Amino acid sequence: MQCSWKAVLLLALASIAIQYTAIRTFTAKSFHSCPIPNPVNCSLSQDADAADRLCDESPTFSYNLSRKTHVLILATTRSGSSFVGQLFNQHFDVFYLFEPLYHVQYTLIPKLTQSKSTTDRRVMLGASRDLLRSLYDCDLYFLENYIKPQPVNHTTDRLFRRGASKALCSPPVCESLGAVDLHLEEGDCVKKCGTLNLTLATESCREHGHVAIKTVRVPEVSDLRALVEDPRLNLKVIQLVRDPRGILASRSETFRDTYRLWRIWDGTGRKPYNLDVTQLTTVCEDFWNSVSTGLNRPPWLKGKYMLVRYEDLARNPMKKTEEIYDFLGIPMDSNVERWIQNNTRGDRSSSKHKYGTVRNSAATAEKWRFRLSYEIVAFTQHACQQVLAQLGYKTAGSEEELKNLSISLVEERDFLPFS
Repeated sequence: MQCSWKAVLLLALASIAIQYTAIRTFTAKSFHSCPIPNPVNCSLSQDADAADRLCDESPTFSYNLSRKTHVLILATTRSGSSFVGQLFNQHFDVFYLFEPLYHVQYTLIPKLTQSKSTTDRRVMLGASRDLLRSLYDCDLYFLENYIKPQPVNHTTDRLFRRGASKALCSPPVCESLGAVDLHLEEGDCVKKCGTLNLTLATESCREHGHVAIKTVRVPEVSDLRALVEDPRLNLKVIQLVRDPRGILASRSETFRDTYRLWRIWDGTGRKPYNLDVTQLTTVCEDFWNSVSTGLNRPPWLKGKYMLVRYEDLARNPMKKTEEIYDFLGIPMDSNVERWIQNNTRGDRSSSKHKYGTVRNSAATAEKWRFRLSYEIVAFTQHACQQVLAQLGYKTAGSEEELKNLSISLVEERDFLPFS
C-alpha cells in the first residue's frame, strides 16, 4: 500500500513537470499555427497523421512580423472589390492574395448548405480567422487543409484564381517567366507557371514588406475583432461599400441563374411570388451592422478601420487611393499610379469580362441606373432605406429622376479614417 502511494505521488510530480516543460516550450516558440486535422468536422480522424506530418514539414518562422502592415479588404460580391484589390496587387512591396477564404467556404459548404444557424456561422468564421492569421504570418501551408484535392509535396494547381495575385505569377514563385511575360493576364499565369509551389510562395510572402488579402466571405468588421486585437498582427481593415442598388444590378447581370427571378421581374414588371429578397436584404443588413460598428469608433478599431465608398473611388481613383495608402502608412509606388491611369479610362470593349478591372470607373458606378426598372429601384430603396441614408445614397422619387444623370444620387460625404 505504501509503495502504491509513493508511485502515485511520483506520477503526479512527473505530470506537473511535463506540463510545465510543455508550457515553457510553447511560450518560447515564435507564433506558428499548425494545420488543424479535419476542418470539416473539427475532430481528430484519419487525417490526423497527415496533419502532423504537414506540421512537422512546415518551417517555424522565428522572426517578428510586426513591422509588416496587414491589410484586409472587407467587401461583398460585385462591390468593386477586385478593383480595390488591384490597388494593392500592383504595389511592388505588397504580397496580395485574392479570396483565399474561398477554400474554407467550399470545404465547409456540405455541412453548411442546409443550415444558416449561428453555430454554423461561428464554425465558418472561426476557420476563416485561423486561416487569415496564418496567411498574414506567411504560413501558406495552412491552406493545404482546405484545398481539394490536398496538395502533394506542397504543390497544387487548385488555388482559386491564382492568376489574380501578381506575387504568385512572378519570380521566385514562377521561375519560367521571361522579360516579355512580366505583365501576365490572369488566365496565362497557370499556363506559363504550372503548379503552385507553396514553399516558394511562402518565401515570396516573407520577402515582401506587407500582406494584403481581399475577401467577400466575412460579413461584418466585428467578426474580425480577434484578429484586429491580436498583438502579433498589425491588421488594418479597409471596408468597401457600394450602393445596394448598384450591387443588385451587377449581380443580376453577372450571376444570371442565381438572380433569375430578379431578371424576370425586371423584364416583365411582375414580381415573382417566390423571389428571394434576402439576396438583397442580407447585403443591407451586413452593411448596416458593420458600418455602424466602424462609425461608432470603438477603442479596438482605433487606427485600424477605414470606410471607402466605391463611388468615391470610381470618381476620383487617384485621390482616394492616395488617402488609402496614407491611412495604411505605406508609400504609394509608381506601379500603382500607372495601373490606375491605364485601368480607369476603359472603353466599352474593356469591361466585357465580368471579373475584369479595366473600365471607365466613373461610368460604371452609375450604370445601374439604366439597368434596373424603377419598380425594383423603389423596392430596394424601401428595403434598404436605413443603410442608404447611413452611407449617403439618395433615393430616386421617379423614373425621370432615376435616369437623369445630372442629378447625383450620391451625397458628398467625408468618411474620415478612425485614427
